[in-house]
Formats: sequence, C-alpha cells, structure tokens
Amino acid sequence: MDKRNLEVCFSPAVFKLFENPGSIVVIIDVFRASSAICTAFANGAVAIIPVAEIEEAREFKRKGFLVAAERDGFVLDFADFGNSPFNFTREKVEGRTIAYSTTNGTQLIHKASSAHSVVIGAFLNISALCKWLTGQERDVVLFCAGWKDKFNLEDTVCAGAIGERLMASGKFSTICDSLHASMDLWSIAKTNPLAYIEKAAQRSRLRDKGLDDCIEFCLQTEFTDIIPVFMNKILKPLGK
Repeated sequence: MDKRNLEVCFSPAVFKLFENPGSIVVIIDVFRASSAICTAFANGAVAIIPVAEIEEAREFKRKGFLVAAERDGFVLDFADFGNSPFNFTREKVEGRTIAYSTTNGTQLIHKASSAHSVVIGAFLNISALCKWLTGQERDVVLFCAGWKDKFNLEDTVCAGAIGERLMASGKFSTICDSLHASMDLWSIAKTNPLAYIEKAAQRSRLRDKGLDDCIEFCLQTEFTDIIPVFMNKILKPLGK
C-alpha cells in the first residue's frame, strides 16, 4: 500500500500552497481555540458553529445562541465568554450549540473547508487523533494557526508531536521541510513542554493580559478521545 503524504503548514498566509481537496486538514491552535473546542465537546457540547467575523457572531447572539467570542484574548462585549478552555464547563455547555469566534483559529476552519475533511487537533486529543489519522487512507496537512499570519512555537511544536507519531506508524512519508522542522522542535520540547513554551510569544501575550492560567492544561495529553470534525458548516464530535 502506498504511503500517504504528510505536511505541516506554519501559517494561514501560505495555506494555498498546501491545498489538496483529497486531504485531511488538522487545525491546530493550542493557545487556545483548538484546546477550547476539544474541552467543550468533552464537557457535553452538542455542536460548535465556527464564526469568522464579529458581526456574524453578534447576530448569533441576537438569535439566542450561546456565544464564545474574543479578539486578541479579550472577550467581546456581547459574548457570553471568551476562548479559555476553562470557560467551557459542563454547567455552561452540556447539551448546547455554541457560536464561536476567535482571533485566529475559527478563520482557519473556513479557509481549509475545501479539503476532504477538516478536524481539530490539540495536545488534549493527540492520541485519539493520531490513531484515527493513521487509519484513514488520505494525505494529511497539519495546519498551524500561528499568530496573525506569523509563525508561532506552540502550534508548531504540537504539529511536531502529531507528526512524530504519524511518521512512526509507517503509514506516512514526507518531503516537507516544515514537518521535519516541527518534529525537530518537538524533540527539544518534549521532555518539558511547559518549560519550552515559556519562550513562546503567545505565552508572554497571555501572561501580560492575565490570561495564562490555562497554559499547563492546554499542554496535557490524554484529556479526551473526541475528535471534532467540521461538516455542513458546524463542528461536531466525529461519528456523532
């Protein structure tokens, strides 16, 4: 059986170079969108509607939806809460559909929507995600959210962790330097990801805004076996 191709895209600004309608695209926004989405489903959310624009999110609020919306880490004035995974408690989200808009992550979902499948990846669901990806007969693009089209460390390191597992399965091959770079960074970070991430720019941004309480949580593994998948313009747990 031919091996599938595995690539890493470091920034939304260059995603057009990685577009492949037959591929599975994994959206990675560790701090904090993909971690929050995984947490929401782990706590019983029924569906999440990714919303790119603020006015669209505001309209969902007018329609009575629960709305999570932020820009640059700050909760928008009309939203019920922002994008910390700690906001998505079982008491708030169980049985609910949430309209969700963030600085980086939710735009990526729409940008990648021409792919065969779009799923959400994080450290929180890494084992289940890698097991599922290994079982698919499709090329995979690990799509890092970055920061406003710039490269970032946390998403790249997560892509490296996922990439390492997928390459070790023997089911994938690559000639993608971005994948090799991300796995090299992960090889440095993996003994102590929390200490390594101290140097990340987003770590400093969140600290300066008092929003860094979830950093350690976002770096843990085996939190959930749920894989959020984007279908018919909404995110739902895979297979449900």
